[in-house]
Amino acid sequence: MRIKVRVSHEEDTKYASLICKKIQESAKIRGTGIAKKDPEYIKSKMINGNAVMAFYNGKIAGFIYLEVYQNKEFVVNSGLIVFPEFRKKGLANIIKIEIFKLSRKKFPNSKIFSITTSHSVIKMNTKLGFNPVSFSELTNSEEFWKGCKSCANFDILTRNQRNMCLCTGLLYKPSESSYEDKNVQKKNIDNLIRGDKIILAYSGGLDTSYCLKYLLQKGYNVHTVIINTGGFKEEELKKIEERALNIGSQSHKTIDAIEDYYQNCIKYLIFGNILKNNTYPLSVSSERIFHAIKIAQYATFIKAKAIAHGSTGAGNDQIRFDIAFQIICPDKITLSPIRDLRISRTEEIQYLRNSGISICWNEAEYSINKGIWGTSIGGKETLTSYQDFPDEAYPTKLSRKKSENLELEFEKGELVSVNKEKGKAIKNILKIEKIASQFAIGRGIHIGDTILGIKGRVAFEASAAIIIIKAHHLLEKHILTKWQLHWKEQLSNWYGILLHEAQYLDPVMRDIEMFLTSTQKRLTGTVYIILHPYRFHLIGIKSKFDLMESNMAKYGEMNYSWTAEDVKGFTKILSNQMKMYHNLNKNKKK
Repeated sequence: MRIKVRVSHEEDTKYASLICKKIQESAKIRGTGIAKKDPEYIKSKMINGNAVMAFYNGKIAGFIYLEVYQNKEFVVNSGLIVFPEFRKKGLANIIKIEIFKLSRKKFPNSKIFSITTSHSVIKMNTKLGFNPVSFSELTNSEEFWKGCKSCANFDILTRNQRNMCLCTGLLYKPSESSYEDKNVQKKNIDNLIRGDKIILAYSGGLDTSYCLKYLLQKGYNVHTVIINTGGFKEEELKKIEERALNIGSQSHKTIDAIEDYYQNCIKYLIFGNILKNNTYPLSVSSERIFHAIKIAQYATFIKAKAIAHGSTGAGNDQIRFDIAFQIICPDKITLSPIRDLRISRTEEIQYLRNSGISICWNEAEYSINKGIWGTSIGGKETLTSYQDFPDEAYPTKLSRKKSENLELEFEKGELVSVNKEKGKAIKNILKIEKIASQFAIGRGIHIGDTILGIKGRVAFEASAAIIIIKAHHLLEKHILTKWQLHWKEQLSNWYGILLHEAQYLDPVMRDIEMFLTSTQKRLTGTVYIILHPYRFHLIGIKSKFDLMESNMAKYGEMNYSWTAEDVKGFTKILSNQMKMYHNLNKNKKK
């Protein structure tokens, strides 16, 4: 089954005579309504794009048009017809919504009215914001009222001087809209029709599985997509695809975004030595914006009308998804069924069971989000401010107790080798993670502020991220000037804050990235590290750009570039303003 409702065009004129015939037959059966329509008049509406056509599996199934009166003061929606064989499929409501949207788009300041004897049409119009009014509040255009002549009840209208009839007058005033003014922010499921294509960000978990089944049962054409930024193994991705297709997804797409994630984010997190609150390497939170960007691009590629995600109303991810979708594909409707319906986990499970989906959704004691840049862990302890996080809750366990050396080589700020073995950055990150996680390195508890202003506590393990950032920072301390280090620290901190706060698409982020890249031109050298259980020790570095290796002077040793008299003169000049300040204070006291 495929329903398609769209604005008319010139090629639709071939249906004009059939539509007029169906309108006349329908009015005859009801014993009321405007029975006669001129095919040429209907054709003019189609050609000018002032009508809405409905099709069911490719066959013409319904129609409605609009007309303008009194110098655009009034717009009327008329001629609603659903062919008998296509009734009771929700078409009339869809057609009414589309003609209403077309009327508002073409004539945003006009009053929209309708007269009808149909209870269902009255109900539909009321939902759109129409109110019942007397005929005196409608257009006084003679041309409009002449159109009622073909109605069987026209004599009732004329006997009452057009003040009343069997029809109910319904009027929509833009300034009093209950549909748009109250729901302008609610570009939601009410704007969709059965058969519309929706992209669902699907992880295979309970929340997104609920969303998938819910949207399918609403009659939408749902396609699922998952973005892999390093948190999934191949077999996990296959199971997720199988689950999506088994539930009913029309198609499933896995998009590998690991390289994009590194090149457009992780690289700058390393360049900036970024740790949120000097603790957390923005492990999973930094991934979400890239998930959102890829999903938005894919939705545009397959021409979806809406994008859905499984966020609740409490976390940060809903903000990251919504902002990215609004910027990258503002024409798409964003759906979040769990957030909008306020569905609980228990209700989700029951709904899926009632729908014949009997997957075991046992609630784990700890929620784990794994990514290439680290893993975040939540549990009952992180919901408090005082409980310690147990060792057994961390996904990787201590398996090596004997210390081990680790050697990292950087070129222009990027990690190019691990233990003298060259490789691409992503491969190197994974290699460090494999080695260091055996020492249970990189564990911690992060306390921070959510985008919505709530304090949050989360455990994490990110051995590769922590080691790389600390090693990179040590190398910078030897190579960069003190003012490079100072301003880098300021801007890097802002970069991390803005990334966390869903501001990745702000152009200032590109500006900061250019600055960070510029600071890495000389950042080449090797860092030596020793790994111990639960910790690591930075031994030192070697680099041809090491400012400590300068032959001008050595800290605490003899220098060869200035004399004692030079230093005396330097201190005299350097202290000038402080001397002025203190001397002025002394004079005031006297």
